[in-house]
Amino acid sequence: MAETVPAVEIRNLLKDFPTSFRRQLLRAVDGVSIRIEAGEVYGLIGPNGSGKSTTMKALLGLVAPTSGSCSIFGKDSMKVDSRQDVGFLPENPYFYKHLSGIETLRFYGKLCGLGGKQLTERINELLALVDLENARDRRIGGYSKGMLQRIGLAQALIQEPRLVILDEPTAGVDPVGSRQIRDLILKLRERGITVFLCSHLLEQVQEVCDHVGIIFRGKMVKEGRLEDLIAIEDQTEIILRNATPELVAEIQALASRSGADCLRTGKPRTTLERLFLRETQGDDPS
Repeated sequence: MAETVPAVEIRNLLKDFPTSFRRQLLRAVDGVSIRIEAGEVYGLIGPNGSGKSTTMKALLGLVAPTSGSCSIFGKDSMKVDSRQDVGFLPENPYFYKHLSGIETLRFYGKLCGLGGKQLTERINELLALVDLENARDRRIGGYSKGMLQRIGLAQALIQEPRLVILDEPTAGVDPVGSRQIRDLILKLRERGITVFLCSHLLEQVQEVCDHVGIIFRGKMVKEGRLEDLIAIEDQTEIILRNATPELVAEIQALASRSGADCLRTGKPRTTLERLFLRETQGDDPS
């Protein structure tokens, strides 16, 4: 059986930038490897200057790797045709303030080669998806930060991409707007769209991501399934239903004798924030 082509594959990515100081090179990304399967939501987290944006730009073909490779659905990301299946929302998207929401989406749709009835139906579908139907005719200049991020996500989806790349999608957004964007990401996953997400909001990443990578000083210091990463390996928990205080003090083998239901056994969970601090600052996550 043939191996499934991943949505994203970054292999041993290394990126150096020249500096003005004695011709020294600044290593922004140092041997990073990432594999994202189709339909997954992957979160890349790290402090400012850790190499997140450079990794994302290399994947988008905006900067050339010093060494290593990046591919999107098996296509070299330095080739233009690899981006046909990609939608991108930068951290600070720019829109023409005098255009309305519907005019903005029509503009980007035409750039992607859409038109006529197909484009009109797509615009209506996206405005409903991002909950901006009531603001479709309002000028972009009157949108809130959260509304701008949502119209930005709509434009990233205009050509029906299979992969959506989001750079800090909730930066500067209030809690209500942040929740709306989180729900949109979950809707994308339900539709089978792959999402590659960069964010400083660890709680949000923990809510929506299947896999997480922690990048620090250009290196990937931790990577894997979220549930595996936040498990505390040297501890085990038992959750009981209808258990008396006396039964809690007993060992698990005695639980079945009392009629209690054992709901789950396994590793207790830490938080993504504690894991992040441990990997980047040496803090104890427990």
